[in-house]
Amino acid sequence: MLVVTLGTGRARSLTARLVPNTELGHIELRGKETERYAAASVRVRKNLSWKKWARRVDRYLCAIEALLWPDLIVIGGGAVKRHERFLPFLTVNTEVVPARLRNEAGIVGAALAASMAEGPPRVPRCGGHAAADGQTTGP
Repeated sequence: MLVVTLGTGRARSLTARLVPNTELGHIELRGKETERYAAASVRVRKNLSWKKWARRVDRYLCAIEALLWPDLIVIGGGAVKRHERFLPFLTVNTEVVPARLRNEAGIVGAALAASMAEGPPRVPRCGGHAAADGQTTGP
Protein backbone atom coordinates (compact mmCIF):
# COMPACT_ATOMS: atom_id res chain seq x y z
CA MET A 1 0.00 0.00 0.00
CA LEU A 2 1.21 3.47 -0.88
CA VAL A 3 -0.22 6.57 0.78
CA VAL A 4 0.18 9.83 -1.14
CA THR A 5 -0.94 13.20 0.18
CA LEU A 6 -1.95 15.83 -2.33
CA GLY A 7 -1.66 19.22 -0.71
CA THR A 8 0.99 21.89 -0.71
CA GLY A 9 3.57 19.25 -1.59
CA ARG A 10 3.96 15.47 -1.66
CA ALA A 11 4.24 13.08 1.20
CA ARG A 12 4.06 9.33 1.25
CA SER A 13 4.21 6.18 3.30
CA LEU A 14 4.52 2.55 2.34
CA THR A 15 2.81 -0.40 3.98
CA ALA A 16 1.27 1.88 6.63
CA ARG A 17 4.70 3.01 7.86
CA LEU A 18 6.52 6.19 7.08
CA VAL A 19 9.63 5.26 5.17
CA PRO A 20 12.49 7.69 5.85
CA ASN A 21 14.38 9.15 2.92
CA THR A 22 11.76 8.30 0.33
CA GLU A 23 11.55 11.67 -1.33
CA LEU A 24 9.15 10.59 -4.04
CA GLY A 25 8.05 14.18 -4.54
CA HIS A 26 11.45 14.88 -6.05
CA ILE A 27 10.94 12.50 -8.96
CA GLU A 28 11.16 14.53 -12.14
CA LEU A 29 8.33 14.65 -14.66
CA ARG A 30 8.32 16.94 -17.67
CA GLY A 31 11.36 18.81 -16.40
CA LYS A 32 9.93 19.55 -12.95
CA GLU A 33 9.94 17.86 -9.58
CA THR A 34 6.52 16.29 -9.11
CA GLU A 35 6.15 18.34 -5.96
CA ARG A 36 6.13 21.43 -8.20
CA TYR A 37 4.18 19.72 -10.98
CA ALA A 38 1.31 17.81 -9.38
CA ALA A 39 0.73 19.21 -5.88
CA ALA A 40 -2.77 20.48 -5.13
CA SER A 41 -1.28 23.93 -4.55
CA VAL A 42 -0.10 23.89 -8.19
CA ARG A 43 -3.67 23.28 -9.36
CA VAL A 44 -4.82 26.35 -7.47
CA ARG A 45 -1.86 28.55 -8.37
CA LYS A 46 -2.05 27.72 -12.10
CA ASN A 47 -5.86 27.68 -12.11
CA LEU A 48 -5.91 24.19 -13.64
CA SER A 49 -9.18 22.38 -14.14
CA TRP A 50 -9.63 19.25 -12.05
CA LYS A 51 -9.27 17.16 -15.22
CA LYS A 52 -5.99 18.82 -16.30
CA TRP A 53 -4.60 18.52 -12.79
CA ALA A 54 -5.72 14.88 -12.59
CA ARG A 55 -3.58 14.16 -15.67
CA ARG A 56 -0.56 15.51 -13.82
CA VAL A 57 -1.39 13.43 -10.74
CA ASP A 58 -1.92 10.41 -12.98
CA ARG A 59 1.53 10.82 -14.57
CA TYR A 60 3.04 10.99 -11.09
CA LEU A 61 1.15 7.92 -9.87
CA CYS A 62 2.08 5.97 -13.02
CA ALA A 63 5.77 6.78 -12.42
CA ILE A 64 5.50 5.66 -8.79
CA GLU A 65 3.57 2.55 -9.83
CA ALA A 66 6.37 1.61 -12.25
CA LEU A 67 8.92 1.92 -9.44
CA LEU A 68 7.07 0.34 -6.49
CA TRP A 69 4.17 -1.74 -7.82
CA PRO A 70 1.86 -1.00 -4.87
CA ASP A 71 -1.30 -3.09 -4.37
CA LEU A 72 -3.29 0.00 -3.38
CA ILE A 73 -2.80 3.77 -3.48
CA VAL A 74 -4.54 5.81 -0.80
CA ILE A 75 -4.87 9.52 -1.51
CA GLY A 76 -4.89 11.95 1.42
CA GLY A 77 -4.17 15.65 1.90
CA GLY A 78 -6.27 18.69 1.23
CA ALA A 79 -7.31 17.67 -2.29
CA VAL A 80 -8.99 14.50 -1.04
CA LYS A 81 -11.94 16.62 0.14
CA ARG A 82 -12.87 16.85 -3.54
CA HIS A 83 -11.70 13.40 -4.63
CA GLU A 84 -14.80 12.88 -6.77
CA ARG A 85 -13.56 15.68 -9.05
CA PHE A 86 -10.24 14.05 -9.97
CA LEU A 87 -10.15 10.34 -9.10
CA PRO A 88 -12.40 9.38 -12.05
CA PHE A 89 -9.80 10.81 -14.45
CA LEU A 90 -6.92 8.65 -13.15
CA THR A 91 -5.79 5.80 -15.40
CA VAL A 92 -3.11 4.26 -13.17
CA ASN A 93 -3.50 0.46 -13.03
CA THR A 94 -3.36 0.25 -9.24
CA GLU A 95 -6.61 0.83 -7.35
CA VAL A 96 -6.73 4.40 -6.00
CA VAL A 97 -9.01 5.28 -3.09
CA PRO A 98 -9.49 8.39 -0.95
CA ALA A 99 -8.31 8.22 2.65
CA ARG A 100 -11.26 7.37 4.89
CA LEU A 101 -10.38 10.19 7.26
CA ARG A 102 -9.88 12.55 4.30
CA ASN A 103 -7.53 15.43 5.17
CA GLU A 104 -7.48 14.43 8.85
CA ALA A 105 -5.74 11.11 8.09
CA GLY A 106 -2.24 12.58 8.49
CA ILE A 107 -2.86 14.22 11.82
CA VAL A 108 -4.67 11.16 13.20
CA GLY A 109 -1.84 8.92 12.00
CA ALA A 110 0.76 11.22 13.55
CA ALA A 111 -1.09 11.22 16.86
CA LEU A 112 -1.36 7.43 16.77
CA ALA A 113 2.33 7.05 15.95
CA ALA A 114 3.26 9.44 18.77
CA SER A 115 1.10 7.59 21.27
CA MET A 116 2.67 4.27 20.27
CA ALA A 117 6.18 5.70 20.52
CA GLU A 118 5.61 6.73 24.12
CA GLY A 119 5.03 3.14 25.20
CA PRO A 120 2.42 2.02 27.71
CA PRO A 121 0.77 4.60 29.95
CA ARG A 122 2.62 5.37 33.15
CA VAL A 123 1.25 4.01 36.38
CA PRO A 124 0.75 6.80 38.92
CA ARG A 125 3.19 6.56 41.81
CA CYS A 126 2.65 7.24 45.48
CA GLY A 127 5.72 7.80 47.60
CA GLY A 128 7.92 6.34 44.86
CA HIS A 129 5.92 3.08 44.63
CA ALA A 130 3.02 2.16 42.40
CA ALA A 131 -0.26 1.66 44.21
CA ALA A 132 -1.56 -1.93 43.96
CA ASP A 133 -4.60 -0.88 41.94
CA GLY A 134 -2.67 1.60 39.78
CA GLN A 135 -4.22 4.53 41.64
CA THR A 136 -2.41 6.96 43.82
CA THR A 137 -3.28 7.20 47.46
CA GLY A 138 -3.06 10.01 49.90
CA PRO A 139 -4.03 13.66 49.68
